[in-house]
Amino acid sequence: MSHTTVINRTLPSVRESRHILALAIPILIAELSQAAMGFVDTLMAARYSAEDLAAVALGSGIWLPVVISLGGLLMALTPMVANHAGSNQLRRTRLIFHQGVLIALIAGVAAWLILRSMAPILDLMQVSGSLKQKTLSYLDALSWGVPGMILYQTARSYSEGLGKTQPLMKIGLFALFCNIPLNYLLIYGKLGFPELGGVGCGWATTIVMWIMALTAGGYLHYSRHFRRLKLITPPRPRAKYFFSILRIGVPIGITLLIEVSMFTVIALLIARLGENVIAAHQITLSFTGMVFMIPLSIAMALTIRIGQCVGRKDPAAARTTAISGYAIVCCSSVISCSLIALLSMQIASLYSSDGEIIKLASSLLLIAAIFQIPDALQVASAGILRGHKDTTLPLLIVFTAYWLIGLPLGYILGLTDLIVPACGAKGFWLGMIAGLSVGATLLLLRYRQIKRQCDIPTNS
Repeated sequence: MSHTTVINRTLPSVRESRHILALAIPILIAELSQAAMGFVDTLMAARYSAEDLAAVALGSGIWLPVVISLGGLLMALTPMVANHAGSNQLRRTRLIFHQGVLIALIAGVAAWLILRSMAPILDLMQVSGSLKQKTLSYLDALSWGVPGMILYQTARSYSEGLGKTQPLMKIGLFALFCNIPLNYLLIYGKLGFPELGGVGCGWATTIVMWIMALTAGGYLHYSRHFRRLKLITPPRPRAKYFFSILRIGVPIGITLLIEVSMFTVIALLIARLGENVIAAHQITLSFTGMVFMIPLSIAMALTIRIGQCVGRKDPAAARTTAISGYAIVCCSSVISCSLIALLSMQIASLYSSDGEIIKLASSLLLIAAIFQIPDALQVASAGILRGHKDTTLPLLIVFTAYWLIGLPLGYILGLTDLIVPACGAKGFWLGMIAGLSVGATLLLLRYRQIKRQCDIPTNS
């Protein structure tokens, strides 16, 4: 291989960028469809009653971290399957899938037990009376669907590992279209169904979760891409693959829990600052959370592409993919940053008509605009490292960035006068920018280290 060819293969590639985007766009649509289901639940519960909305909000704050962290275990399938696909060992991907199913069943039962044991947590949160009962009933209803959701994550991670992202996009959209009428029937008691209020959201979500799981299973069983692998058969334990998935997946699950829990803690810490501050923070978090799905989807596509490159032992292609991915997220984050900064007032106005809340939210959005760049870089780096099956050190980096730098600094800036006069929610967002900047830098350095380890001598 010539020296010029090596250089060209380590620069951003238009062709590789197209491959990344072809994978990322269906993932993005699937992620947005799941987020839209949460939005629909909130909207329809709010129209029923304020107490039912509160029950759904409290319940969501409990079940989402549980499902996200346990589902993270199964995200290990994507790089493992991509590795074997890259080396043309498709039969081994069947073993990985079956061990993933076993882990999903265990995780599903654990999640079912956890969600049905939340009364002590609500007591600690000082939730009582009918709100407590409605929240527990909502969680009980939803607990029956969580095993289906985790099984769906297994099928999704497997399919994505083979680069098949469009079918999962279609399943996500189909689930959204099912969720709306099911909510209507079960919340308001139409067409002979019982009127369940916010608890109806839980049952509707449970039904949708199993629709997604069964549809994904049907796709893996009947699709021409997977039919010959006979994936939908009783799984048998294989210790080697079982523990390989856990070795990669446990750090992913803990990382996701760290990220989700930090935002939960921030929401609790700023609760003392008043309703307007809470509302402004929630508006900022809601909008930036939607925007975050763009770099997240690109990162998931990078995991797939790099996993395949690693599988076929092509480090030069892996470098080209990584650099192309960084180029895409840098461009997208600069655009997001600019648009949020320019349209902060208009964005805030979409969520509220209260002048004070709009003013507070727009000031937070200006800070969150800067947040986009380090956030995009760190999630892209995490996706690239996941493709290399490197998840343990990134977990430590994320823990350091979020819990040892971002959150403590945010608390100091937001609620104390140690450095500057306490600046409320703005202090927490500034702390997150600092933490994410450190995290993004350390993850970039970790990727450089991994890249050097993967480099092979080339002849000029």
